[in-house]
Amino acid sequence: MDDYLMRDESPLTAGEWARLDELVVQVARKMLVGRRFLPLAGPLGAGVQTVALDTYAWSKGCIHYMGTDPCGHEACASGCEPVSITERRHLPLPLLHKDFSLSWRDIATARQTGVPLDLFPAGGAAAAVAVAEDELIFFGSQAHHLPGLLTGAGQKLPLSNWGKPEAAFKNVAAAREALLKGGFYGPYALVLSTDLYTAVQRILPNTGRLEIDFLASLATAGVFQAPILPPQTGLLLSVGPENMDLVVAQDLITAYMGPDHMNHLFRVLESLVLRIKQPGAICLLQSQEG
Repeated sequence: MDDYLMRDESPLTAGEWARLDELVVQVARKMLVGRRFLPLAGPLGAGVQTVALDTYAWSKGCIHYMGTDPCGHEACASGCEPVSITERRHLPLPLLHKDFSLSWRDIATARQTGVPLDLFPAGGAAAAVAVAEDELIFFGSQAHHLPGLLTGAGQKLPLSNWGKPEAAFKNVAAAREALLKGGFYGPYALVLSTDLYTAVQRILPNTGRLEIDFLASLATAGVFQAPILPPQTGLLLSVGPENMDLVVAQDLITAYMGPDHMNHLFRVLESLVLRIKQPGAICLLQSQEG
């Protein structure tokens, strides 16, 4: 284990650290939404503080007979240009964390009685970091000049009244069509606010099937509920590392921070950033009211 985590300095046994790590991962896994559909890049290591985000220039593919003859595409009248980088930015990888404390008396009780140490505070800290991760993924960070999926969406469509039968399917189909026209061919993931996700848990007339089943036929990468989204909000994304990914430097881990008034302070932490390479691969569905 890396020295910066200072685990050897903590009062926890190897077995307690194993239980703590398992608890942190289990809590986060149940809560995290963005990681369920975003491709992951990494972990790159805790020392990585920035990652490159490139913008490319590209045109239609070329058509030749011998390779040196003029291109058969009118779009290449000025020459068959290679796909190349036109701009490079470096995104910071923010550190997300939440601290928790374990009482020295609780640790002493566990040692004297053999009763397993209650690690509930670690689960609470993991939940807080999980929420912070999804907030960064969906809303970005103004302080770090980072867009999220909502703020960085390249396409937007008004949300229709999903209270009407088939309205949700038609709305998502229109978003899929918009992505296809933009050159983004899927697979598609659909992310819905809680109210919209609940609205499609109904049987459509004359079908005997839930409406969400029809949506899943359009969004083959999955239909996900995101409680963090504001009401009346949905996202359809063409997922793939060529369009967006979640770059992880340090994945979720717990470090020991030292004694604090005889108690012991720990930190659940991670470092990552959403890298949107193609904003046009994201279509935002949102109500125009208010």
